[in-house]
Amino acid sequence: MEKLFNNSAGKLIEKKYLPEIDLKDYFTIIPLRDEIYRRIYGKSYKENCTVSRDVLQYIRVLHYDFNADIRIGELISHQDISKDLLEIFYQLFIKKYELERMFLIDDYDADDEKSMSDNNTSCFNFRMIKGTNILSKHSYGYAIDINPFYNPYIRYLDGKEICTPAGSFKYSDRSHCFPHKIDKQDLCWRLFKEYGFEWGGDWTHAKDYQHFQKREKE
Repeated sequence: MEKLFNNSAGKLIEKKYLPEIDLKDYFTIIPLRDEIYRRIYGKSYKENCTVSRDVLQYIRVLHYDFNADIRIGELISHQDISKDLLEIFYQLFIKKYELERMFLIDDYDADDEKSMSDNNTSCFNFRMIKGTNILSKHSYGYAIDINPFYNPYIRYLDGKEICTPAGSFKYSDRSHCFPHKIDKQDLCWRLFKEYGFEWGGDWTHAKDYQHFQKREKE
């Protein structure tokens, strides 16, 4: 486990080794150990964070990038959904579903706009919903954003459509066909719905096509 943990996220796994490795070794969940906590403290885990460190877990997976290369991805999530995420990403990997990047949002100084602009798939980040003073489900580790540049967040202010991240407006028209689009025919959508997640693309007040979330357990 230590050897795998020390491999940096984003590392390329040569396909010729794939038949020789045990995939389960690359799909792992571990506690939020000190070295991980130090990495996120003051960034995604802010000083005023009200979520206990003990309920957050660190996840490692393999994923195919947009060049169909295999890379190591990483996430932090609430322990209630960690197993779901691990199983979903395992199935996405087996089906060669492409995720361009999967780094902790702390590599972007926990700046959601920067992470989305780089099309980075991410989960935990203690922050408010954009344009509000309400904590996002990301704050609790109950939400994840998938290929966000191609699946933007669209809200309305004074009748004007606002699309984030910047530059993703051309992907806001979901009647168009384009690669990496999440809709109800997409494998990613089907898997998250199968595991009981809500999709931001179903919202009426806004549309968050990248976003899947689950309710906290009672």
